[in-house]
Amino acid sequence: MDESVLRRWMSLEMGKVNDGVVSARKSLEELLAEEKPSAVTRGGKPYRFDKNVIHALGKALPAPIHRRLRLPMIFFFDMEVADSCFLADAAALEALQALGDLSGQREMQAGRAWVGRAIVFSIIRKYPSVVQIMMR
Repeated sequence: MDESVLRRWMSLEMGKVNDGVVSARKSLEELLAEEKPSAVTRGGKPYRFDKNVIHALGKALPAPIHRRLRLPMIFFFDMEVADSCFLADAAALEALQALGDLSGQREMQAGRAWVGRAIVFSIIRKYPSVVQIMMR
């Protein structure tokens, strides 16, 4: 199979997967104020946040982060790097460090903070609905 055909097919499939990713992320502060915290996916469907997780984050994180942290936090999966994902959001990195889920030694480099997939999946299980993976 021609590589360009395979890449086009993979791109279409990634687009389908990414349809479930929230298109306009909201701040933790905004979500804390909502009775039923929600957003809209790229595919136009409603996305409901787990209210208990939102409130737990609100209690665990300092107020200045509430305004800067956009949810869901999005990790990007790059097919060129099979064992890791990256964050492109400094506020998300800061929040995960404040929560103790990522080391304070981890830094953004060239706008990205790389994290092993096993750690990413652990974070997703710990904070359901507030972390998503997007294919790149």
